[in-house]
Amino acid sequence: MAETKSGHADVRWSGTMSPITSSTRILAVGVALVLGAGLTACSTSTASGTSSSSSAASAALAADGFWDSSAVHDIALEVDDSALSEAIETYLDSGEKVWVTATVTIDGETFTNVGLKLKGNSSLRGISADDDPATLPWIIRLDEYVDGQSLDGETEFVVRGNTSESSLNEGVALTLLADSGLASQAAVSSRFSVNGSDETLRLVVQNPGDEWDASAFGDDGGLLYKAESGGDYSYRGDDPEAYVDVFEQEAGDDELTPLIEFLQFINESDDATFAADLDQVLDVESFATYLAFQDLVDNFDDIDGPGNNSYLHYDPETGLMTVVSWDLNRAFGARNGGPDGGAGGDQGGGGGPTGDMPARETTDATDAADATDAAAGGAGGAARGAGGGMVGGNILSERFLENDDFAALVDTASAELTASLYDSGRAQEILDAWTATLESQASDLIDVATLQSDADAVAAYLD
Repeated sequence: MAETKSGHADVRWSGTMSPITSSTRILAVGVALVLGAGLTACSTSTASGTSSSSSAASAALAADGFWDSSAVHDIALEVDDSALSEAIETYLDSGEKVWVTATVTIDGETFTNVGLKLKGNSSLRGISADDDPATLPWIIRLDEYVDGQSLDGETEFVVRGNTSESSLNEGVALTLLADSGLASQAAVSSRFSVNGSDETLRLVVQNPGDEWDASAFGDDGGLLYKAESGGDYSYRGDDPEAYVDVFEQEAGDDELTPLIEFLQFINESDDATFAADLDQVLDVESFATYLAFQDLVDNFDDIDGPGNNSYLHYDPETGLMTVVSWDLNRAFGARNGGPDGGAGGDQGGGGGPTGDMPARETTDATDAADATDAAAGGAGGAARGAGGGMVGGNILSERFLENDDFAALVDTASAELTASLYDSGRAQEILDAWTATLESQASDLIDVATLQSDADAVAAYLD
């Protein structure tokens, strides 16, 4: 079998395997305890040098309410058919994603006049007007039209596009990310339907914005920038307009100066200045842990992958940027899906499935993009290990890994994460918990053989 960028054997997703064994069965009543205990304690077991301010995100994952991952939640959308069709057609015609008004019922609580919009980039590639809306990626914003409307303090929910029916790989990866001490997004499984359609098993995650940023980092007046698909970390001069299509500010007062100054430093500083002063503009140890984590979970579609997946958080008190992980649906070797086999990622391209996952319909354009991503996945480990980037590349990660001292920080973080997450058995506990929840509460939405196959694909990385 082929090896992934982390050196693990390639594994199959959503294949037909034997029924779930007793080793992966745990009582559903224990799931909350298994997840909650480790997540709330993550601040005492994080990798050395990881930003402690990110522990709030870990605590959020263990909170009661909607983000309780030991439950499969119910989300039912009601939206005017013509408005829904028009939104999809508008995207197909122009690439523009427009808001429409909808009603949503979440775990029995109904919210009217909410905003609904298509979410993603590669996840929308190849869609058609005939696709079941329940299979597409969406963002639901409760306060888009009604100020203050929220559920448990949360206003935005991203119905993710994913690469497997279970989405185990992303759910487990996000939980591990929180355990690593890095800022993560809470995630839960859901029964999702649109206008009375059959329910579909979908992963729902937090959307990083003002509330998320304040909770994850706990600083006052922090700024959050989302790297756009197809963009990069290049310096484009001091005109903010030059960055409109490259970064989108998601939290804090509109202010691009810290971002522009950061990009200028990582691009234009000479090697000596970069080595000496990087810790004045970047949370260096957090970034080392970020790189180690992405490699640990074999996520080729990260900061230096084809989708440029990342956020940058700026702390005005310290003057430091922190790289924030986003879009882990390619974790644990998963490659591409699509609307028919679990929608693709929020950003980035789609490589071919690593196993028997149903393939989506393709066009010449999608085939070309998939070929690019497949090449990126195949070359990722060697490129990163040598200090280079994958297809797409990233100037920050490349320069960071070319420096022996910074590369040593990554090696240290990798060893500590491997010990605390894998060797300790923690990752297996998390996988067992997610698997048990789906087995006990969603067996009508995913058959046991498919669930077992997806669990085995993740478990292959944990030995």
